[in-house]
Amino acid sequence: MFSRNSVSIWSILKKCIGLELSKITMPIVLNEPLSFLQRISEYMEHTYLINKACSLSDSIERMQAVAAFAVSAVASQWDRTGKPFNPLLGETYELIREEQGFRLVSEQVSHHPPVSAFHAESLTGDFVFHGSIYPKLKFWGRAVEAEPKGTITLELLKHGEAYTWSNPFCCVHNIILGKLWIEQYGTVEIVNHSTGDKCVLNFKPCGMFGKELHKVEGYIQDKSKKKHAVIYGKWTECMWSVDPQAYEAHKKSEKKGDNKKHFDEDVYRNENDDADDMPDVQETVSVVPGSTLLWRIDSRPAHSAQMYNFTNFAMSLNELEPGKEAILAPTDCRFRPDIRAMENGNMDEASQEKERLEEKQRSARKERARNDEEWSTRWFQMGTNPHTGSQGWLYTGGYFNRNYQDLPNIY
Repeated sequence: MFSRNSVSIWSILKKCIGLELSKITMPIVLNEPLSFLQRISEYMEHTYLINKACSLSDSIERMQAVAAFAVSAVASQWDRTGKPFNPLLGETYELIREEQGFRLVSEQVSHHPPVSAFHAESLTGDFVFHGSIYPKLKFWGRAVEAEPKGTITLELLKHGEAYTWSNPFCCVHNIILGKLWIEQYGTVEIVNHSTGDKCVLNFKPCGMFGKELHKVEGYIQDKSKKKHAVIYGKWTECMWSVDPQAYEAHKKSEKKGDNKKHFDEDVYRNENDDADDMPDVQETVSVVPGSTLLWRIDSRPAHSAQMYNFTNFAMSLNELEPGKEAILAPTDCRFRPDIRAMENGNMDEASQEKERLEEKQRSARKERARNDEEWSTRWFQMGTNPHTGSQGWLYTGGYFNRNYQDLPNIY
């Protein structure tokens, strides 16, 4: 990584308070060397949880595995304070992982607003996972908040089931001053459209003394609203499941213990008004007796902190394996010269290339406007999601036939 200390972020951002950031050009030093399309493919890091859901015969147990997958899909955001590159219109990314049993294709289907569509499928025909994300970024003086608008759909084909949900909000604190830190918050509702089962997960905001930082808590209910399981943990660590009665009893006994400890809360108040310091991470998850572990995060590589806090999975995403160049679509992110230059540590070249690509995209747009031409997407089409009835970008197929004639020259 390059040091970000030399950049006066304030000089760029003071014009943008309360505005959406998608139209503002940020200096490259705030980026990480991946495209947002690659960042989306990190949802697939814990594909084993989808495979596990496919193998379970009980619908509540399947929902537990799907809920664990939904939390694990946002876990790689932990400490990832670099901004991914905005994909260019028509940019694509593919990822095939034989050992994890899936392949994925994504495409930037719209530039204003920026929308990224993705479609992943099991190599053995067990599941399809798809959606489109429109990340709305807002700047609030000290923090940047990202709202990942868009619905995600997971279909377990063998069970004839479809699950849908949307991701939580993500916030990067101390953009101007102090150490950058991340929290995710909001309610994520996962619905099984076949059985009516529902899982409601509450990603908690960190709160006054940081007690709630990274915590996720929720429950699974059937269509008659009977609660079958409580799910709890931290999106940065692990998720557990337990019987609702056991959870309530445990909570009550904890409260009794808490009443004996009176703290002078003012001691904990943050005197430093200049930065929203990240609360010290409280004790890790306290496990309720009788709980079942649903998911645990993998540890990051040793030098992750110097490498944009990437996971092992993220580090592999821009790799151009020998022989791959001949078969990849020419629009694939791995060919993007600005990201490649940044990965190689050539910041000046990366910055120049980023400007050149953005200018090329602008002139192509003007040219289309002059000729009254509409942009047409290649691998995704706007259509109705049969499970939710709402409009979304759906994969039209054909990408892996490797016929890439007449793709736009975007780099």
